[in-house]
Amino acid sequence: MPTHGKKYRAALEKVEPGRKYNLEEGISKVKEVAFAKFDETVELTMWLGVDPRKADQLVRGTIVLPHGLGRSKRVLVIAQGDKLKEAEEAGADFIGGEDMVEKIRGGWLDFDAVIATPDMMRLVGGLGKVLGPRGLMPNPKTGTVTFDVRTAVQETKAGKVEYRVDKTGVIHVPLGKVSFEAEKLGDNARVLLDAVVKAKPATAKGKYVKKVNLAATMSPGVLLDETAYVK
Repeated sequence: MPTHGKKYRAALEKVEPGRKYNLEEGISKVKEVAFAKFDETVELTMWLGVDPRKADQLVRGTIVLPHGLGRSKRVLVIAQGDKLKEAEEAGADFIGGEDMVEKIRGGWLDFDAVIATPDMMRLVGGLGKVLGPRGLMPNPKTGTVTFDVRTAVQETKAGKVEYRVDKTGVIHVPLGKVSFEAEKLGDNARVLLDAVVKAKPATAKGKYVKKVNLAATMSPGVLLDETAYVK
């Protein structure tokens, strides 16, 4: 069984066992205990009282974080015709059509998001086994299958993220970097928390938000008071 290193244990000692922090306190504590030499990503994790096996209890959506994620996503647009020019003007990093589909089939995955126009999905659909497990498959529900390429690229670059409950009823979403000002991390967190709470399925029974955790990449997490997010 793996054991945590000295720095992790030292950081863990600064977190009060069993305590549930409010958002501001939790962010402050996460920034305090972060110890890695690189700028760690801060991630929010929520355990929800839903049954993901039921189609009407899938909690999923997209939001634009007001302060982004601290890095610009590398966006690939798969389109044709005038939409290629639109993608270029919007700031897409990689642009193409069938050539890009073949490149991905060949193992290329040097991008963070994929946007495709509906008329290209006949080709992109065949990449499901490659893009799906990585959370990169374009989907109309997340705004990544659209003819409005300009808006999709701009929102993705601005900090658009997807939240989606996994098969265990848990959502993991990055909020930014440890180096962010606490106020900016708080703003990003509130937008996400509000979106997930509003996305509560009508068929979900019992307690919806069961547990909320905030943590940096390498550091111990802190529990947030989940009762603040029950409406």
